[in-house]
Amino acid sequence: MERARIREFISQMTLEEKAGLCSGADFWHTKGVERLGIPSVMVSDGPHGLRKQEDASDHLGINESIRAVCFPAGCATASSFDRNLLRELGEIIGEECQAENISTILGPAMNIKRSPLCGRNFEYYSEDPLVSSEMAGALIHGVQSKNVGTSPKHFMANNQEYHRMTSSSEMDERTMREIYLAAFEGAVKKEKPWTIMNAYNKLNGTYLCENQEMLTDVLRDEWKFDGYVMTDWGAMNDRVKALKAGCNLEMPASGGVTDEEIAAAVKDGILSEKILDQRCEEYLNIIFRYEENRNRTAVFDLEKDHEAARRIEEECIVLLKNENDILPLSTERRVAFIGKYAEAPRYQGGGSSHINSFKVESALDAVRTFDYTKAEKVVYAQGYDDAEDRIDEKLLEEAVETAKNANAAVIFAGLPDSFESEGYDRKHMRMPECQNALIRAVAAIQPNTIVVLHNGAPVEMPWIHDVKAVLEAYLGGQAVGGAVVNVLYGKTNPSGHLAETFPLRVQDTPCYLNYGGEHDRSVYSEGVFVGYRYYASKEMEVLFPFGHGLSYTTFSYSNLRTDKEQIKESGLLHVSVDVTNAGKCAGKEVVQLYVAPKGSTVIRPVRELRAFGKISLEPGETKTMTFCLDRRAFAYWSMEIHNWYVESGEYELQIGKNAQDIVLSCPVYVESETVIPKEYTLNSTLGEIMADPKGKAILEQGMAEMMDMGTRQTEEQTQQGDEAISSEMMEAMMEGMPLRQMLSFVPGVTKETLNALLAALNG
Repeated sequence: MERARIREFISQMTLEEKAGLCSGADFWHTKGVERLGIPSVMVSDGPHGLRKQEDASDHLGINESIRAVCFPAGCATASSFDRNLLRELGEIIGEECQAENISTILGPAMNIKRSPLCGRNFEYYSEDPLVSSEMAGALIHGVQSKNVGTSPKHFMANNQEYHRMTSSSEMDERTMREIYLAAFEGAVKKEKPWTIMNAYNKLNGTYLCENQEMLTDVLRDEWKFDGYVMTDWGAMNDRVKALKAGCNLEMPASGGVTDEEIAAAVKDGILSEKILDQRCEEYLNIIFRYEENRNRTAVFDLEKDHEAARRIEEECIVLLKNENDILPLSTERRVAFIGKYAEAPRYQGGGSSHINSFKVESALDAVRTFDYTKAEKVVYAQGYDDAEDRIDEKLLEEAVETAKNANAAVIFAGLPDSFESEGYDRKHMRMPECQNALIRAVAAIQPNTIVVLHNGAPVEMPWIHDVKAVLEAYLGGQAVGGAVVNVLYGKTNPSGHLAETFPLRVQDTPCYLNYGGEHDRSVYSEGVFVGYRYYASKEMEVLFPFGHGLSYTTFSYSNLRTDKEQIKESGLLHVSVDVTNAGKCAGKEVVQLYVAPKGSTVIRPVRELRAFGKISLEPGETKTMTFCLDRRAFAYWSMEIHNWYVESGEYELQIGKNAQDIVLSCPVYVESETVIPKEYTLNSTLGEIMADPKGKAILEQGMAEMMDMGTRQTEEQTQQGDEAISSEMMEAMMEGMPLRQMLSFVPGVTKETLNALLAALNG
């Protein structure tokens, strides 16, 4: 609907009606204005399935919702590194929403995985903002192609569940821009989500629902977001402040309380009615968009979508280890499936995203029904019960005996619901001890032991050297069993890669000492060094690095090249690399391009992922993958100019198998076109001035004679045998010497000389 028509509606509304539009009608519906034809619409939890509640409502997954399809969670789909797959998933969910008359699905969830301990990490995509933004953007594109809205969440810096309603995420501007805002930025700019959901928490002391810098200055003015902002359920703090800041809709219903607050604020002159009108206009622009594109012929095909869920999960499974190529399994071998999750898989997380799945396909179901496997070759033992973390000796003995009489054992393990969920954080990275004990016991008697993991975040693996193979299935949706069996037996070649680092232990994580915070303040003192940015920069050993993923075939890289050896920052750089399938079966590879700055004057990660793509190759086939890099690939956020800044200098382009295994590299020189205004003082150092081309020229010209005198004096002292004074020592001292110290250490320098020099430098 045209904005002029929307403004006409607003002009006909009473103050109370306008205030009423700013809060929900109930738990899931917005208010309408029947006399003007303004509709009430329904929103629903997501983002990896439809959690539509028709009766008793809640936001924690406690009450029943309609029977639906649970797709793989964000932790899994990010591992596909496949934008087309996420776009397809979005289209399916959008179609389901149209069939169920849902105007907006609440997702995707795209907060950065700052720590493996966050209880809600299973919903989130990655520790890397590019991966998070690209995967979420693809899902948004798919959903909205069906004329259904999305609500990317939780904007922003919602990286823990502990005290999430009151905690303040404390970070500097650079950390915010390079990591936590960047996760949202690309998706918002490119895909134009209809709505944004703000987070519960505060950012640097201000609740996100009333943070004007985030909701107006950044989101609307800078990123050109043109939808409406809604609160997370129950996140409202001060309704009038929030309205001024840019928060349109409070959810769920306030019972009319905050509507009255808005109306009273307008009457008392505390709130301008123009601001209220603007928030209503932003809101109605989206509400009418859904109603005008309603598809009443859409069908929610449960069985078809279940098959899609299985196929999607197959693309997400990560082969972490495959010693002696034990996988894929032969259908002729006797295999023991061991572990409760083989029969009753953990396939989704707890909380607001919890789906009432119309059916669940376990690995045992799949292996007994798929036509290419021989059911009689598979035996089963439960092995453990995760209702409580206690070793059941009877179940353990039965599992060991079952494994002993098989050619191979596949143990299905991971994290139970009680270990990770919305609402609370994990206390450690360990799996239940009953599962660890089972894996150790089986591996001790069965040399061909394989572990399949069902978990929403990294776990420690004290048994990693005792088993032959590990498959990371993550929380793979209701068809996870079929997907895992297809990968185990080689019908599908695994192609997932980790979108997060698996550290050896939680104590190694960059925010370990600060995570959770104190006195409701969580200080992000690790800055931009999140995930692999930290581990790679420290050359720290990890269990499995970001980007890691194996295949049943092998891939080789060659001929890394660029279309230019030198570019200006405003230019584009095309980077190409040839990828060859050197193995004997078809497969897919995730090509990862990192950029490494050389000689930067600021502290930066050793490398950062700047482009990626997934490529499918037949045996012996070679394809060329080409990426286009713009200035942001080389930039960091400057807190001096409050903007992105590209330093002049050499950068190394790196192709990595993962963030710690670089296989090809080549240099490129980037010339900056941005001048950072610099004001020199008597406390500016000689090194600082010499690093500036203009400053260097002025200093060398104006101080040549006196600098030469100081150099001769140093040489004389060195020749006289003063071993305490070396050329290295003098260079270091000169580099760090403030201008004012030249009065004491450089003969001939006067205060007038220095003031004249400063005038020239700052002129």
